[in-house]
Amino acid sequence: MRLDLADGPATTAGLIAMGNLNARIQGLTGQATRGSLTGDGWGQLVELTALRGHVLGRIDEVERAASLAEVFVDQAPSDPRSRVARARLAALFHRFPAALADLDAAAALGLDRRSLDEERAAVHQAVGRYDEALARYQNAMPQRHDFSALAALARCHAERGEVAEAEAWFLAARRGYHGVSPFPLALLEFQCGQAWLSTGDLTRARIWLESAVRRLPAYVPAQGHLAEIDAAEGRAAVAIGHLRRLALESDDPHYGAQLARILTTREAGVEAEVWRAHAAARYENLMARHPEAYADHAAEFWLTVGADPQRALGLARQNLALRPTPRARALVDRATCRVGRHR
Repeated sequence: MRLDLADGPATTAGLIAMGNLNARIQGLTGQATRGSLTGDGWGQLVELTALRGHVLGRIDEVERAASLAEVFVDQAPSDPRSRVARARLAALFHRFPAALADLDAAAALGLDRRSLDEERAAVHQAVGRYDEALARYQNAMPQRHDFSALAALARCHAERGEVAEAEAWFLAARRGYHGVSPFPLALLEFQCGQAWLSTGDLTRARIWLESAVRRLPAYVPAQGHLAEIDAAEGRAAVAIGHLRRLALESDDPHYGAQLARILTTREAGVEAEVWRAHAAARYENLMARHPEAYADHAAEFWLTVGADPQRALGLARQNLALRPTPRARALVDRATCRVGRHR
């Protein structure tokens, strides 16, 4: 089926939106420093800081959001929103038991059932309990046939590997978007592009990812995936140019690892080794702080350009124990095969 995303919903220009985001975070941070930030304000500060970290590919920003969520709980221990904020950040770092414990606490503090179901569904989806997550999302549909509900269904189908069906839900959510902020829509388009990329459909992945970058030019993860597609389609020089910039701007070692891999194929061994060593050191650092969140990324690194399949297998198994998803099983299988060949 032909896909054209050119006529999507109009949103604020990405440059302006990023400026507004930075100004809003700065204002909320000032209120927090002065001790005048309310519960709503704390929730916004946590959410917006995590959003900026994702868009800019800055892990340190997401870590800051997690620290702010801890402060929010300290400041408002009886406010269920503080527990939800901390649960979301715990889930981002794959600390799923802690996330569920905070959601149980939020329920005890009076969080409404629908919100609780949606938050728990997101955690269930992350650990591969797709049927439970999908049931919770579908139960919410009669009451909330809106962008957020449709996008949640789309993401769940994508995680299950039902990418064609997921795209139908992504398109429905996109049509139902009535806001002016580019962030929700760009994230939606990125997620669909990422889903198609996982199937190997580079053409369809590019369409969605390019739409996300047109909407939000600063979107580092979308730019990174487009560079991967460029490399896969034979445009290595273009991919290298983009990845050099991303590896310098972002503190996520994924871009340096990808750059090292492509440079190796181009026989640029000296520069490849510099980026490989940089990525290796960064993964060591991240695994020391967030082993649950980066076991899969580190396993992928050691399985490929890191050239240590035995270590990759151990990390892949660690990730599978935490998240028994099809993707995690596939990573274990790949690592097992590589270890067998290496021996």
